[in-house]
Amino acid sequence: MAVKILIKRKFKNGNMRAASRLLINNRSAAMKQPGYISSETLRNLDDKDQVVVVSMWENMEAWETWKNSETRKANIAEFKDYLIGETEYEHYSLGLPLE
Repeated sequence: MAVKILIKRKFKNGNMRAASRLLINNRSAAMKQPGYISSETLRNLDDKDQVVVVSMWENMEAWETWKNSETRKANIAEFKDYLIGETEYEHYSLGLPLE
């Protein structure tokens, strides 16, 4: 079952250009992973430093494999100097049961 992962980050003021570069690099790597379907980046209109990436995967196993990969860990390590607080993750399945 396909899943969507919401990845919420708050960037330090004035770092959106660097954040954009890092997000693009990470997405490019994710696109090469088995089970990747799509992703989009949303910027909060009320808080310009908050960004949410909505990433869609074939299943949770594909997402977990990517999340725990050495490639992703290296990419994410670059974010630490630009973030305020911790990255938040939310996991969603598509659709609702028809019961």
